[in-house]
Amino acid sequence: MHPMFVRRASLVIFGLCFASSTALAQSPGWAEAMFEKTSHDFGFVARGADASYRFKITNKYPQQVHIANTRTTCGCTAARPSKDLLESGETAYIEVTMDTRKFTRKKDSNLIVTFDAPSYAEVKLPISAYIRTDVVLTPGMVNFGTLGKGTESHKTIGIAYAGREDWKITKVETKNPHMTAKVVEKSRENGRINYDLVVDLKGDAPVGDLRNQLILFTDDAKSPRVPVLVEGRVEAEITINPRSVSFGVLTAGDSKTVNIVLRGRKPFEIEKIESESGNSAYEVRLPKTTKPVHVLPLSVKAPDKSGKFAEHFTVTIKGMKEPLEFTARGEVVPTTAGK
Repeated sequence: MHPMFVRRASLVIFGLCFASSTALAQSPGWAEAMFEKTSHDFGFVARGADASYRFKITNKYPQQVHIANTRTTCGCTAARPSKDLLESGETAYIEVTMDTRKFTRKKDSNLIVTFDAPSYAEVKLPISAYIRTDVVLTPGMVNFGTLGKGTESHKTIGIAYAGREDWKITKVETKNPHMTAKVVEKSRENGRINYDLVVDLKGDAPVGDLRNQLILFTDDAKSPRVPVLVEGRVEAEITINPRSVSFGVLTAGDSKTVNIVLRGRKPFEIEKIESESGNSAYEVRLPKTTKPVHVLPLSVKAPDKSGKFAEHFTVTIKGMKEPLEFTARGEVVPTTAGK
């Protein structure tokens, strides 16, 4: 099969964009400045609840940033980054989870993030929580899993309380307009009270990750709020991965190929692939088959001019009104530097 590529030369938006590298400001707080928040308090959480929080980190510098290690100072917490190498302008998350099954009451920890590029740095992020012993969630969160766009879903989890005989959940709050929630009292005897939390996801939920927090309000004056984590993912009819392609660092004149995977819920056909600049440095093989998964080898030949480059692509699917989109980026260094 010969390489095929459709270009829209009239839509020149950014094509190959080059930017000179400047030195990272070696201020003492350069690493900490990348974090959106530098601490987190889970507050009062029920025992058995899934308690997790994502620290958002954005590379504000022209150089690559590498996360060498993440660790926590207490066995009650664990952490993992969504990626460890961030290109300039890229965003990642470091997810921290609190173990509410083995541990109870007041817990304090620190997330330690170590960087080794562009220079060494260490950031300490305090984490705290109070794990209640009187309220237990089973299971620990509302998990809708992966759903197709337009799909409605219904989930129920149990809430058990041991303590006051007149304890009540007064209301449930959700700020997601695509979700409704209610509690139904199931039993009440000798200070042991059971509720069902019923959560419905509407069919108009947008494509993307579903990550919310429901709040149960109780008549407990000291700790009236009980958070409940909600997770899931709504997928489009066809997904593309990765949405942001990295060619990394190339030497002038070098070629590199990266695979783009399109995955559908049923077989589909790709009509055309277009780059907004129509730059001849890119090449892709256009399949002519109908199937649920397509692997597209995208190649680039690095130009002679050094610097960073980026390109925007659209993929038109037969029968779909809106095209899919992805971007590709990388950096070209002189031949001597590459060697």
